[in-house]
Amino acid sequence: MIIAVDGPAASGKGTIARALAAHYGLPCLDTGLLYRAVGVQVLRAGGDPENEADALAACDFPGTLLADRELRTEMAGAAASRVSAIPAVREALVARQRAFAAQPGGAVLDGRDIGTVIVPHASAKLYVQASPAVRARRRHDELARAGHEVDVGQIEADIRARDLRDSTRATAPLKPADDAALLDTSDLDIDAAVDRAISLVEAQLGIGRKASS
Repeated sequence: MIIAVDGPAASGKGTIARALAAHYGLPCLDTGLLYRAVGVQVLRAGGDPENEADALAACDFPGTLLADRELRTEMAGAAASRVSAIPAVREALVARQRAFAAQPGGAVLDGRDIGTVIVPHASAKLYVQASPAVRARRRHDELARAGHEVDVGQIEADIRARDLRDSTRATAPLKPADDAALLDTSDLDIDAAVDRAISLVEAQLGIGRKASS
């Protein structure tokens, strides 16, 4: 069983993907970390995240980088959005993502093009979304808990700019798969969002409980 969870930054897709993985006993991959790792690697090398040669060179990053706390920063997210717009970078990381999905028993992957490009044959697909204002508040609270002083207005502006880049790029733009179930978490707490996600997945699989309205 392969579950694809797509959506924009701070929509809750990562939390939902991890909860689904725990519920079904599957491994989980946050594919956004791969792009964040490339972006951070480029910046550390003094390169330009929008330069194809710099970004491609950074695709050969050590696996230990995925555990680096710097990957969770806004700077890393912005760099990831830029390197992910480069078709050659996406091609370089596709094989790693598909290999993860092809594990015996299946997997849960979250990202921006999982259901449309990486595993269009996924058993179940979710597209998780929330309003930019809600997502900005969530990211602000997350960064504040980590001790970072940030302006929620600037975070929302960055989120809107990133949404525009991600949804208008020529290669694998951010969008729901035609057969994905939509889940808006704007007015849901974590428990309610996870419960709804499980219902939507099981409705697609044709097992267990049906999705509630």
